[in-house]
Amino acid sequence: MLNEEAILNKIKVSPGYPSKERFLKGPVAVIECPEEIPCNPCEEACPFGAIKVGEPITNIPMLIEDKCVGCGKCISACPGLAIFLVNINYSEKEAAISLPYEFFPLPNVGDEVDVLNREGKFICKGKVIKVIEGEDHTWIITILIPKEFFEVARGIKPLKGGVFFGKKENYMSL
Repeated sequence: MLNEEAILNKIKVSPGYPSKERFLKGPVAVIECPEEIPCNPCEEACPFGAIKVGEPITNIPMLIEDKCVGCGKCISACPGLAIFLVNINYSEKEAAISLPYEFFPLPNVGDEVDVLNREGKFICKGKVIKVIEGEDHTWIITILIPKEFFEVARGIKPLKGGVFFGKKENYMSL
C-alpha cells in the first residue's frame, strides 16, 4: 500500500495536477484521477473546456490550466470524488480547499472540522466557509486550512451521528 508521500508524488506527475505557477494564479481544479478508467463526466461538466479526456474514454483527465477559472463545477460531477478546488491565495496564511462530501449530517459554515489526508489520517483543523449542493446532489464543502497543507488536505472527518449515503433524501441517522 502506498503512503501519503508516494500517492502525492504519483498524482503530481499526472496531467490533472496544476503547475506551481498555476496554483499561484488563484483557484484551480486539482484532478486526482491517476488510473485509466472509462469515465469523463468532468470533461462534460466544465463550461470552459479546461478538462480533456478525449478518446479513448479511458484517458487520464488532463487539466488545461489556462482555461480553468476555478468555478468548481467539475467537483460534484466526478463520481470518484477525485476533484478538488484549491486556492492557495485565499489569505496570507490560509488556503481554501473545496471538496466533495457525501456524508450527513452536513457541517455548518463556521464549524471547526478535522481535516484528513488521502489516507484518512488527521493532519490539521480547518474552518468551514461554504456548504453548497452540487448539480448532481454531491455536496461541496469549502474549508480554510493552514497553507502548508494545501497539497495533502483532501477530506474532513464525518460528523458524529451521520452516515454515508450521497444524497440528502437517503440520509439515515444512526
